[in-house]
Amino acid sequence: MSSPAKNNGSPVSEAVLERDGLILRAGVYGDSAAPVALLVHGFPDTPHSWDAVVPRLVAGGYRVVVPWLRGYTAESVNPNARYDIPTVASDLIAWQEWAGGEPVHLIGHDWGSVAATIAVKKSPERWRSVSLLAVPPMGGRAMSAAILRAVPRQLVMSSYMLVMQSGLSPRLLARNDAAFVRWLWRRWSPTWDFTDADFAPTREVFVDKERGWATTRYYRSIFTPNRAYTREFMRLAQADYPVQVPTLSLAGENDGCMSAAFHTAMNQLHPQIDAVLLPGCGHFLHAEKPAVVADEMLKHLGRHS
Repeated sequence: MSSPAKNNGSPVSEAVLERDGLILRAGVYGDSAAPVALLVHGFPDTPHSWDAVVPRLVAGGYRVVVPWLRGYTAESVNPNARYDIPTVASDLIAWQEWAGGEPVHLIGHDWGSVAATIAVKKSPERWRSVSLLAVPPMGGRAMSAAILRAVPRQLVMSSYMLVMQSGLSPRLLARNDAAFVRWLWRRWSPTWDFTDADFAPTREVFVDKERGWATTRYYRSIFTPNRAYTREFMRLAQADYPVQVPTLSLAGENDGCMSAAFHTAMNQLHPQIDAVLLPGCGHFLHAEKPAVVADEMLKHLGRHS
């Protein structure tokens, strides 16, 4: 499989937010008068995984804002700052306000998907539509036989999260030129023949132990129920998903991080959403099949613009 084409254009501008003593940055593409699509990356990744999707959305008539998550840039690392999902969701709300305050299309992958779900639950009126890649919407306390059948395999696939609980995890991620991170990419997207150039932006993040510390804090923050932000996350994760927000759930059928069976079972709890399982790709589906993913997004965005 060939590597996807990279975004040949440069951002029209770079946006900057100052929050919690951190500097957060985003690339901005497209016509300033066009409706806004906010694209949010996940772990272990960078905004560059959207490079081949961005020009397709711009050509489709959207202004695209692509932020770096806090902790993924040197100037957004501070030992006194918070690196938890409710705080990241508040960052997304801040980007929506930066874009003018009108409802925007929110698109997230992996942690970006989780943060998008929490941001939607916090302020559903801010979002024109939502697209969740690789992680399905959370909400409600209902269970199903399909979920229970999928849980054992999913627990095995999610065992890497236990590794992230260790304070030594940043060293592991940085070791041997981010070899462990490269292994995660191969495991999670087993059919993607990514290149060194594809991996280079992510390698640059994770060979930096300070950024590795901040990015792995996301995982440690969900297993500390003694802390208020963990309890806030659990409360919001269990809250009902807002039915009034049009939502698309996209996943790759070969995802090695979250199984297709678990993804499908979770989506069935939310019959109001549009769920699409894409063949021939894995966890990083937007980088593996950017044209297919962009087409699905454009159909969804177009229905709700």
